[in-house]
Amino acid sequence: MNLIIPMAGRGTRLRPQTLTTPKPLIEIAGKTIVQRIVDLVAKESRKKIKNIGFILEKKDVKIEKMLQQVAHKNHLSCRIFYQGSPQGTAHAIYSAKELLSGPILIVFSDTIFETKLDFSSDSDGCIFVKEVEDPSAYGVVKTNSKGHITDFIEKPTRPTSNLAIVGMYFFKNGQYLLRELKYILDEKIIEKGEYQLTTALENLKNKNLKFTAHKINKWLDFGTPKTLLSSHKELLKTQKIQYQDFSNTIIKPPCFIDSGVVIKDSKIGPNVSIGKDTVITSSVITDTIIQSNCTISGAHLKNSIIGKFVEYSPNATELNIGDYSTLKK
Repeated sequence: MNLIIPMAGRGTRLRPQTLTTPKPLIEIAGKTIVQRIVDLVAKESRKKIKNIGFILEKKDVKIEKMLQQVAHKNHLSCRIFYQGSPQGTAHAIYSAKELLSGPILIVFSDTIFETKLDFSSDSDGCIFVKEVEDPSAYGVVKTNSKGHITDFIEKPTRPTSNLAIVGMYFFKNGQYLLRELKYILDEKIIEKGEYQLTTALENLKNKNLKFTAHKINKWLDFGTPKTLLSSHKELLKTQKIQYQDFSNTIIKPPCFIDSGVVIKDSKIGPNVSIGKDTVITSSVITDTIIQSNCTISGAHLKNSIIGKFVEYSPNATELNIGDYSTLKK
């Protein structure tokens, strides 16, 4: 099976964290989002992954090197594709047309899931869904009594279904999807300003391909600062971590503290992640993500996100600071 991970989006809702680091490469409790996705697929799928393709907006040597390392950790062959100007999900996936053959799994790069990847044998593909309270921000599906999908609807203005597509798709034969994506782009079939994957799915369904809705157990979203922090809290619950002793410091679990971290005269936790080589003194920190190589002094932080190489010393309670920032009295 080929695995395709589109990650050409600009992550504007998560700025300033995404100004210098793409959202999928943000570290959460010691591991990037995209590494967690690949690890989960490799662990849970009954089908062996042959190739993995990452879709970027444009060439970036540093990012590509990081993605190659993600693939190699799971002994996968790695390909990089470029979307260019962002024109929608269908346009992005068509950029990886060389991998659209045989069984394929598409996982968008802001989705962490909890489910077994066993695919229905009586259908041409599986669309992974989760029941949500407000479906207006998602593509949704409607199903019949057998669990087969009868309609694909992109961001419904009226509540026709609460089964939101979570950004995971399995196709038994990627060639069918390839032909439909090419048709949509050639004919310039645009919906809500972009080339939509749901348009291709609806067309394939109308050509008598059967798709099954596969409900997942858990879905962690990383699209905004609020959802990033809440998903981080859920991830920490699943990790078993031993803490070293720090000078005059109380660690209240769950927390993740990476190597090279120095903490003095502080109270840390619960729900805190601290990246490599960060130094924290005289601080009280809860429900916060701090990336690597930061210097934090005299902080009282909660519900905050601190990027890499940040220097911080003033007193504040909730912050979202991007990489390479300095904020002092």
